[in-house]
Amino acid sequence: MNKIKIAPSILSADFSAMGAAVEKLELCGADLIHCDVMDGTFVPKITFGADMIAAVHRHTALPLDVHLMIVNPEKHIKTFADAGASYITVHSEACGDNLKNVLKEIRLAGVKAGAVINPDTPLKTVYDCFEYCDMLLVMSVFPGLPGQKFIESVLPKVEEARCIFEKQGLNADIEIDGGINEQNVRRVKDAGANVLVAGNTVFRSTDMKKTIEELRNL
Repeated sequence: MNKIKIAPSILSADFSAMGAAVEKLELCGADLIHCDVMDGTFVPKITFGADMIAAVHRHTALPLDVHLMIVNPEKHIKTFADAGASYITVHSEACGDNLKNVLKEIRLAGVKAGAVINPDTPLKTVYDCFEYCDMLLVMSVFPGLPGQKFIESVLPKVEEARCIFEKQGLNADIEIDGGINEQNVRRVKDAGANVLVAGNTVFRSTDMKKTIEELRNL
């Protein structure tokens, strides 16, 4: 099993004090900083772009896990790589048949590459891309829509992906994003996920360091 990593999403941070928020996450023991880039087209919400990634990069030495929820992500790989992304993950639903080539382009840019699938997207959609993935991100909510709860039915996909990675000798991370908290984190890890995105759970905590430790160790 790959090391458990906690990747708080800055989507839940105070945007007016983002630098301080990121610095605090590092002090509190986060492993990665998850950055949700939304364009208002692929998903309904608009968040931020490469300028925010560059600004966050100046405030932390932690890897930046940049999740592109945008159309035509292949057009923006270099921009986000230059801004300081350590990982760039792109949606199967946005890339279609071009996913494999987009993942290759991300790696050529010197960044770790990841494929993302929505809760209703079958895992088989990305089978032939596994060898080009440093990370597989399984969404446990639908991206860009507020107020959702963790979708338990995605866990079999996590289990299947972990089994395939192990059989193929692939050392890829499996990330899960959406509704992660102390009540479901054990099931998530048991399914085989090792990178846990937690936004509200961390930022609404009165003790962020303790919450991050609990998510990692429960």
